[in-house]
Amino acid sequence: MDAKVITKEKLVELLDQFIRDYEVLAPVRQGDAVVFGQIQRGSDAALDVKRTTMSPKGAFFPQEEVLFIFDGVEAQVPTESGARVLFGVRPCDGRSLTVLDKVFDTAEYPTVYYGNQRERTFVVGVGCNQPPDTCFCTALGGEPFGKAGLDVLLSDLGDRYLVEALTEKGERLLEDSALLQDASEEDIKEGKILAREAREKLNVDLHIEELKAKLGGMFEDPIWAEISMSCLGCGACTYVCPTCHCFDIVDELVEVGGNSGRRVRVWDSCQYPLFTHHASGHNPRPSHRERMRQRIMHKFSYYVNNFGVIACVGCARCLTGCPVNLDIREVLLTLAER
Repeated sequence: MDAKVITKEKLVELLDQFIRDYEVLAPVRQGDAVVFGQIQRGSDAALDVKRTTMSPKGAFFPQEEVLFIFDGVEAQVPTESGARVLFGVRPCDGRSLTVLDKVFDTAEYPTVYYGNQRERTFVVGVGCNQPPDTCFCTALGGEPFGKAGLDVLLSDLGDRYLVEALTEKGERLLEDSALLQDASEEDIKEGKILAREAREKLNVDLHIEELKAKLGGMFEDPIWAEISMSCLGCGACTYVCPTCHCFDIVDELVEVGGNSGRRVRVWDSCQYPLFTHHASGHNPRPSHRERMRQRIMHKFSYYVNNFGVIACVGCARCLTGCPVNLDIREVLLTLAER
């Protein structure tokens, strides 16, 4: 499909069209936070927000998810059906989905849970004309108008949006809408200029290549104690992170001693002392030092070795969500310059 344009006035109508056919999730305000939630009207979407408080990963990897319901030896896997639209995803969050895909939806080990949510969801992104000052996606290979993980990308041209279908799913989502008009060469050129200017605003170098080469030999380095000194171990960084995927699994019985209930997967965090606490009483990560080391090593060394990509997209939610303002950019520079 060729590039299209839509006026900002008609974008709300487009969302209303989607709502008639699909479940639609978009940024919505909840008190002081902005999260992805289901909307009933196009006007409910908070499209002026540069970055949501929580990432959209919960749409695919929920904070609490029932894996199956059991009654004796019988088990039933709950499934959700029907297509849905995840609207207003920033490119860093779109890219984060490609990171999670490598864990939860591989050809060798596909999952009925995450994979089903990915398959039934159209992901519509919006480029970042004015990236927040804390963002550093370009230092990690991302772009303010990146297309990875998205089915459709919207670029804000002022009074209208440039609309690009990036996948066959994206083309199916847009093909029947009369609200979209063909984009002109000038529209496309303006979109490219916006993307270039936005990238120039994020001219950040965190010396990632040097960092990747050094981390393998830094496991016992005393620098980890220094870096973790201000960490409270609250786990906020892992909950707002779009690529963190630690979880626990618990069985909830209908009644004590009964044989019916449900098995539930819930978010957990490598920053919690109980996460690695053994039944023997031993804990291989007993302090903030070891847990901070695990978080950084996993994202910038272990994950790279296993999957070939860094498990960080530079959204900076861990920075803005940290109660003591622990800045991951400063941590990475400190380690790279070690």
